[in-house]
Amino acid sequence: MRERRKNRSGESSKRDLEEETFTVDHEFSHLTKLRSEPCEKTQKGIQNGRKMPIPTVKMLSGREINCSGRGRFSSADCSHVLGRYLPVNGPWYVDEMDSRAYVSQFSADGSLLVAGFQGSDIRIYNVDKGFKLKKSFIAKSLRWTITDTCLSPDQRYLVYASMSPIVHIVNVESAAAESHANITDIHDGLDFSAHEDVRYSFGIFSVKFSTDGRELVAGTNDDAIYVYDLETNRLTSRFAAHESDVNTVTFADETGQLIYSGSDDGFCKIWDRRCIVTEGKPSGVLSGHLEGITFIDSRRDGRYFISNGKDQTIKLWDIRRMSADPNYVRPRTSDWDYRWTKYPSKDKYLKHPGDQSLATYRGHSVLCTLIRCYFSPAYSTGQRYIYTGSSDKCIYVYDVVTGVQVARLAFHSSIIRDCSWHPYYPMLVSSSWDCQIARWEYSDNDVDPSFVKKKRRCID
Repeated sequence: MRERRKNRSGESSKRDLEEETFTVDHEFSHLTKLRSEPCEKTQKGIQNGRKMPIPTVKMLSGREINCSGRGRFSSADCSHVLGRYLPVNGPWYVDEMDSRAYVSQFSADGSLLVAGFQGSDIRIYNVDKGFKLKKSFIAKSLRWTITDTCLSPDQRYLVYASMSPIVHIVNVESAAAESHANITDIHDGLDFSAHEDVRYSFGIFSVKFSTDGRELVAGTNDDAIYVYDLETNRLTSRFAAHESDVNTVTFADETGQLIYSGSDDGFCKIWDRRCIVTEGKPSGVLSGHLEGITFIDSRRDGRYFISNGKDQTIKLWDIRRMSADPNYVRPRTSDWDYRWTKYPSKDKYLKHPGDQSLATYRGHSVLCTLIRCYFSPAYSTGQRYIYTGSSDKCIYVYDVVTGVQVARLAFHSSIIRDCSWHPYYPMLVSSSWDCQIARWEYSDNDVDPSFVKKKRRCID
C-alpha cells in the first residue's frame, strides 16, 4: 500500500488531454455491444435502423411478434432492458457500526452480503430477507483492519485477512448467529508465512478463493504472491512478484490457471500457473498507470480486466497486449504519498509514454486507501458499465464503451472504499469510512418501507 510518486517522461499537456477523444478497442466495443444490445434482427424489426436504445415497451412488443425469430428474449435483449434501470435511487441504510467499513460484497448468487469493518466486525446479511443479519463475526488476531474477505464458491466458508500472515477461515453455516473465535466457532488460522525466521512478518491486502474452492491466492506487502492449498492445509508456492506491495490479486477466469496482480510498482502482471518458474517470472507485464495500483477486477473471460490506480484513473486491459518486460521504468524523485495529500493537479494531465491499456476512465478520486472498482453484472447489464468507490465520498459509474460518466451517487460523509452491484437485481451497496453500509436501487420513487432512509441525499 506504500507508494511515492515517480518522475515521468513524455508528458502530455493539459490542453492535449482535454482535447483527446475517448477511444476504446473496436473488438472490445463490439463484444460488449453483443452482450448488452439487442440482436440485429430485433433492431431491424423494431427500430427500422434508428439509433439505440430501444424503449422497453417496444422490446416487449417485438418479443410478442417474434422479431428475433427465437420467440423469447436473448441474454443480450435482457441486458439491454435491465441495463437502463440503474441502481441510483435511495440510498437506504443497511447497517452502521462504530468503526470504518472497509469491505462490502454480494455473494455470487446474490443471496448474501458480507461487510467487514476496521474494528474487527464481519457481518453477513440475508439479502432475500431484507438484509436481516445472518451471522456476525469477531475477527481473530486482527492487525489494523479487515483488509479483505472472500466467500467460498459454495458459500459455506468465509476467509478474512488483515495485516498479518495468517488468514482465518470460518464456517458460515454453523448454528451460532454471533461468532467468537474458538468459543462459538472455530476460526482456523492458515499460515501463509514460508520464512524460516519466525520473527518475519507481513500483511495481506488481497485474498481470493479459486473457482473450485480448493486454493487461496493472496497478495502481500512483502511484494509477493502466495498460493495456499486448502485440501492439504499447506502453502504450496510463494514467488516474488513485484518490486513493491502487491495490493490486489484475482483469478482471470473459471479455470483458475491465470492470475492477475497489481502493485505499488505501477505494473499489472499476468501469471500462468502452468508455466510459473521459481524465480517468479510473469507470463507478461502491462504498463500504463503512472502510480500504484489499488485493485483489479477481471471480466472472467481470461482476456480483459480493469485496474484502479493512484494516478486517479481506471484502465481497461487486454492481456494480448502484454509484453515480456516492463517497457518504462520510472525513477523515484518526489515525496507525494496518496495517504496524506491530494494528487498534484498538474500530474492529472500526464500520460504514460508506453501506455498499453485499451481505455482510460477519469472522474473519481483514489486517495488514502485501496479503493476498488468492478465491471457491472453480466446478467443484468452485459458488463456494459464499470463502477468504483472514491475518496470524494461518491460512487461513479462509467459506460465502458463510450467512457461517459452515467451516474455519480453522493450520500456518504467519508471515503467509499468498496461497493458491490447485485448479480441479478438493480441494487448496489456501498461501504464507507463513515461507518455505514448503504443500499442503492432503481425505483420509481424513493419510498422503501423496509428501511429508514437518511434525509441527506444527492444524486447527480
